[in-house]
Amino acid sequence: MAITNIIDLLINLIKNMAVIIVLAYVFTRTKMYAHILNNKKLDWQQKTLLSLIFGLFSIFGTLSGIEILGAIANIRDLGPAIAGLIGGPLVGIGAGLIGGVHRFIMGGLTAWPCSISTLLAGIIGGLIYLKRKGVLPDIRTSVIFIAVFEAFHMGLNLVMVKPFEVIDEIIKNVSLPMIVTNSLGMGIFIYIIHNLVKERETQRQKELIDGELKVARQIQMSIVPKIFPPFPKRKEFNLYAVLHPAKEVGGDLYDFFLIDNDHLCFSIGDVSGKGVPASLFMAVTKTLVKSKVDSDHAPEEILRAVNDELCNENQSGMFVTEFLAVLTISTGEVKYANGGHNRPYVLRSDGTLEPLPKTTGIALGAMGGMAYEGASLLLNKGDLLVMYTDGVTEAMNQQGELFGEARLEQALEGNAQDTTQQLIDKIMEAIKHHVKGAEQSDDITLLVIKYEGI
Repeated sequence: MAITNIIDLLINLIKNMAVIIVLAYVFTRTKMYAHILNNKKLDWQQKTLLSLIFGLFSIFGTLSGIEILGAIANIRDLGPAIAGLIGGPLVGIGAGLIGGVHRFIMGGLTAWPCSISTLLAGIIGGLIYLKRKGVLPDIRTSVIFIAVFEAFHMGLNLVMVKPFEVIDEIIKNVSLPMIVTNSLGMGIFIYIIHNLVKERETQRQKELIDGELKVARQIQMSIVPKIFPPFPKRKEFNLYAVLHPAKEVGGDLYDFFLIDNDHLCFSIGDVSGKGVPASLFMAVTKTLVKSKVDSDHAPEEILRAVNDELCNENQSGMFVTEFLAVLTISTGEVKYANGGHNRPYVLRSDGTLEPLPKTTGIALGAMGGMAYEGASLLLNKGDLLVMYTDGVTEAMNQQGELFGEARLEQALEGNAQDTTQQLIDKIMEAIKHHVKGAEQSDDITLLVIKYEGI
């Protein structure tokens, strides 16, 4: 046979092999193969079905083969060999018997050696399964196995078939295409299986991480106060807050607590970055602030002390912007300091809206030994103090437009008579209307306090 005919034979066998590989790929996505991947033992019904499936693959390898001088160039051995490798000896023998008996019934010059070889492919594949205790061999080992076996297949024909001159001519023409095609098919199938194992492991790791992130989110949300109204017996003020992480966990924070009967401390902050590291840094910051707060220390002194603590061995390089304030409940005076955070707004009861004056102070954790400037304002009855993180003003729609301070101010104007929750709900609705379904890129946090007076 000419070289061009050998190449044509090779191409046709590869086409036939591709069909088997596609069917085998579909099989690897079934529940049965998931059962095998999970190292679970197959019952006799599953083994029978597996033998039948790969036995049919073997029959297809015969029927789709190309007749050469009374013999059939084929990929019949591929089915039983794979069956033995993934299902064990009984499955390999079952598939080999189905393919081998079918080949024998078809008759022809090479009926006996080809039938025997098909059965042996399943048996040897099964022995490899036992040797490796069910662990699928790598691509290189699998390809060598099937290549050597196909060479043995050719040799068996040379030994068993007479006259030698006829079988010798056949083997010269079909040996290379059959060895190459079966080896290629085995290599592709084993690659598919190993890739599937990696996919499953990746999926398992992802599910594990997702589960851990959900727990982390629950822990994070348990750190920030979320029961409203938080002080139902206190009629002098009311407050409300929301925190919507962009990921499962985020770095925004808010907090509030009574220092004593006449002083309420509250804060809002935003840690650089997102995810678990940011949430951990957030928890540390919140704990440090609470540990430093007492009625004798001004907010600027507290921020200075917390900043120095965070800068101490801060190898992560993370930092947090923080607005911290203390309300004297009996007078409405608010003393505050700002560590690089967005300036809150005061919405007066008469509808006047104004941002708090700027004060000096950098983000906490960025540089030690820094001073923070303190300031104060007076809240009158019905005034609202609106605090937020930059996830509010930087909420982005699909066109890349930020929500911005102007839209935030529009959401606040004309709503001085709202409750704290009503005002936050309107801001969130305005953000939702602006982004129009675009993916949230940053944590969104709001904290609003309304002073009701004595």
